[in-house]
Amino acid sequence: MKRDTIIRITKYLVDIMFCGGIVMTLTLPWSIRWAGRYLERLAESYGEIVTIYFVLGVLALALIWELRKMFKTVLAKDCFVRGNVASLKHMSYYSGLIVLMSVVRSIVYTTVAMLVVILVFVIAGLFCQVLAQIFDEAINYKEENDLTV
Repeated sequence: MKRDTIIRITKYLVDIMFCGGIVMTLTLPWSIRWAGRYLERLAESYGEIVTIYFVLGVLALALIWELRKMFKTVLAKDCFVRGNVASLKHMSYYSGLIVLMSVVRSIVYTTVAMLVVILVFVIAGLFCQVLAQIFDEAINYKEENDLTV
């Protein structure tokens, strides 16, 4: 499979996640109420859980939005730009906020899966910060190289 094909498929998957995330976030009040019929704990903390998952949904959508912006530069074959550094930093901050909100969620409703989510987003946030620094340094080299030519 060609490189561009893999990138386009991945971009479409990210776009599907973004659209699906919007639908899921907007329908939370109804889906949590429905799930509360089967899981008593959800029904007991309905308001808190809808609020927490709404905030988590918005943060996840913001993270995916930044990823979509980065894909545009990759498809244009111009990915070493300052905008991608900013997007990576934003993604790191959103990951940190997701961790904080997930900790709050764990206080209301603790599951092992949420602890895994916390760990994943801690690692993702740190990874985005490192990638932002790598991209920034690559852009500096690129700009310096452009000046010498």
